[in-house]
Amino acid sequence: MTSAPIPVTVLTGFLGAGKTTLLNRILTEQHGRKIAVIENEFGEVGVDNQLVIQSDEEIFEMNNGCICCTVRGDLLRILGRLMKRKDRLDAILIETTGLANPAPVAQTFFTDPEMKEQFALDAIVTLVDAKHILLHLDDSPEAMKQVGFADVIILNKTDLVTPAELDALEKRIHGINAVAKIHRTQNADIPIAKVLNIGGFNLDRAVEVDPQFLETEYPFEWAGAYELAAGTYELGIGAHDHSHGDHEHHHECAPGCNHNELDVVVAPVRSAAQSDLDAAIKATVLAYSDWEKVTPLGETIAADGKMHRLKLKDEGGHFPVKIERAGHYVLFTGHDVPTHLHGPDGKIVRYGWDQAFRHVHAHDEEVSSVGICVDGELDSKKLNDWISQLLATKGGDIFRMKGVLVVRGTKKRLVFQGVHMFLDAKFDREWKDGENRTNTLVFIGKKLDRAALTEGFKACLTE
Repeated sequence: MTSAPIPVTVLTGFLGAGKTTLLNRILTEQHGRKIAVIENEFGEVGVDNQLVIQSDEEIFEMNNGCICCTVRGDLLRILGRLMKRKDRLDAILIETTGLANPAPVAQTFFTDPEMKEQFALDAIVTLVDAKHILLHLDDSPEAMKQVGFADVIILNKTDLVTPAELDALEKRIHGINAVAKIHRTQNADIPIAKVLNIGGFNLDRAVEVDPQFLETEYPFEWAGAYELAAGTYELGIGAHDHSHGDHEHHHECAPGCNHNELDVVVAPVRSAAQSDLDAAIKATVLAYSDWEKVTPLGETIAADGKMHRLKLKDEGGHFPVKIERAGHYVLFTGHDVPTHLHGPDGKIVRYGWDQAFRHVHAHDEEVSSVGICVDGELDSKKLNDWISQLLATKGGDIFRMKGVLVVRGTKKRLVFQGVHMFLDAKFDREWKDGENRTNTLVFIGKKLDRAALTEGFKACLTE
């Protein structure tokens, strides 16, 4: 007998809506369920994994950046590993970054046959910040899609607005999504039964919101086919003179995407016939759901159809590619960054066929992140004065602040969270023996001055 598909809940919502708060409630509630949590965050340094309460649940963290690009490969890979577990999971919860369109995550469970058999999308649950959402609905396509695709909308932070404002906001949300069930909450306090295993996802409505919803989304973004003789080639990543006709095309990738890593597959094919190329595409999707091989700068890439995660330097690098026997090969790349293949004679090798794959996710180009990781202890008064001044002058441009800080005079971590002009900072647990006591702080917003933020934060350190 085959087990029923494992229900999957996608938890989404714009920056600061309360996703981590709800996730912590689910993880600490005595519900008796075995849940795997998959996290994705936007920013240069990882903070969310430190903000999630440690529990018996398994927590997987995807690469920083948007839910597309290498992160989509990570999602397939994590789900592939979960499929191989011997013990049965009761549910999977995927928390997306606050800047993610939830559609590419949901598509995974309908466009990939193996995922469709093993998992069932139960619902897209969107948290809405009642105080700040109107600042973003009109100019953020991500915020609009998070509301539009939702099966359940949690209207959170209701204590920060008046009843009349709340009624007007709910009417506005109903105008975007007339069928989602809306719950009003404070501090994301909602019974788990209204979030998990509710059977709320409606495929027909998803297709209505996005007519391309059922088109296959791939974890890679470009493929090129080459006819190669045996020998050692060199794959170059990054800026290059493309006058010879090698791979050169671009998309607008999200600020914060990690271009110092690149997922690459070099796969042999029987011929350059379209049927063999199509078979290679399907096989490579499966390769992205298997274990990746981390490949340091300069290490040889095997042409074996397996996924290599290349470690780049300044978004570039060179890697030998060993071709054991002459024939046809296809190169697949994750991020759509320039690549160029040199033959054993040093000359550029042209591809005979190439294909770019649908990439529909783009962020507001003005939104960026600044990550700060600094050792040392902070002076609490200096920190408070600096944050107060920062919010007074730049609060409108700072969508989200979050961090875990080391403060002089206490053994406890200072957990720091902010949304626009609202700030919450409190001490939680003590630092553990051997734990890395590093100040980790992320700002997400517009017109961020990296140098000023970094200098201002460092000035709060004790002498």
